[in-house]
Order: sequence, then structure tokens, then C-alpha cells
Amino acid sequence: MQLIRAEQLVKTYRAGEVEVPAVKGVDFTIDAKSFVAFVGPSGSGKSTLLNMIGCLDHPTSGKLSVLDTDVGALDRRAAAEFRGLHIGFVFQEFNLIPVLTVYENIEYPLIMVQDWPAEKRRKQIMRLLESVNMSEQANKRPDQISGGQKQRVAVARALATDPQLVLADEPTANLDHDTAYRIIELMKKMRDELGTTFVFSTHDPKIMGEAEVTFTLDDGRLRTSAGTKEASHA
Repeated sequence: MQLIRAEQLVKTYRAGEVEVPAVKGVDFTIDAKSFVAFVGPSGSGKSTLLNMIGCLDHPTSGKLSVLDTDVGALDRRAAAEFRGLHIGFVFQEFNLIPVLTVYENIEYPLIMVQDWPAEKRRKQIMRLLESVNMSEQANKRPDQISGGQKQRVAVARALATDPQLVLADEPTANLDHDTAYRIIELMKKMRDELGTTFVFSTHDPKIMGEAEVTFTLDDGRLRTSAGTKEASHA
């Protein structure tokens, strides 16, 4: 099953009177339950693509379908609702809320996005804390745990709403080698157990090595794709 399909996807930003092309007519497909990486140098368009897939930004032209929805046609409110229902995010800088505990950070999207009742939230959070081996740190705040533990919490938070798709923008950039490897293994475990699709923007050769499909971007164009699953590219 195809989860994501891009057709002649273009994103152009304006800087004053100057147009700056970030993504230049790319085509690709991503299957459900896959582990996919967009790779390339800084400025190649990786993060821009993730932002469009995640409904944080709109294409300038072309078509982008996620879960059979033309996300480029969604207005701001509809995009936010779609994002909250179907997509989780893992960020390079963790983006945990410093005044909240580990438990409360994972709980946050369940209250703000989906408004789950308290007992249902508690069961989901405890399950996720156990899955990421953070149960004993549930009442600690982000400044009381390590970088690797913060990223484990970020993964749990991304999975809190049972999304079908998780987007991870350079998720191992601030982690040492061993911790990064454990985070990758954790995400693969979650994919296998929950059927979640993971799509990465990365420079990390560890993620590239684990990805089933790798798309290489250069100056906004998709130069190559490779992997065990069929993928089209421009």
C-alpha cells in the first residue's frame, strides 16, 4: 500500500523580490510500514520535503498525497487536524517542553490534539514509557535526563496518538554513536510492532544503512533512490 505519493512536487520560497527554489519537481512514492531516508547535503531540500509531507508547509505546485489525501489542498485548520490525527514528529533538538515531566510531555498531544479521556491516556503513556524503557524517569523533567533519554521520550511522544506516519528530522544528530544506534533500533522495533511508517531527513550513515529505501537529494532534485522496495524518482 502506498502511503505517500509526490508528483512533480515544487516548493519555492520568496526572499524579498527573489524566488528561492527549495524543491524542484520531484516524484516519489513511499509504502506503508516502511523505513525511509531522504539524504543529501544541507540545503538540498530534505527538511522542506518533510515539512510538506507533515502538512507544516504547502507545495507551490505539483501534487502530494498522504494517506490518499491531497495535503497540498488543505487549508490551515484542516492541515492541523490531519497532522494531529495521522502524523507524529521527532526533531533534532528533541523539542520537549521543559516545565513538563517525561509523563506530561508524552501526554501533551493526547490532551491538546486528540483530547483522550484520562484513563485511556494513562494506559497509553505507561505502555509507551515501558516500550522506550523510560518508566523509571516518568516524573523527571527534561533537564534531569540525558540526550538519549530525551530522544526516547520524543519518540514516545511522536507515537502517543498512534499515528500511521512518523517524520524524523535529523533525529540522531545530537547523539553519540551508541545512543544513536539504540534510538534507530527502537524506531525499527516500533515500526515492526505497530506498523508505523518512519520517514527521515538525515546525514547519518547509521540511518542510511538501516533504511529500506534511500532517496538522495541534491539542490532540490531527487537524484537517486535505492533500496529493497520499489520507488520512483525524478
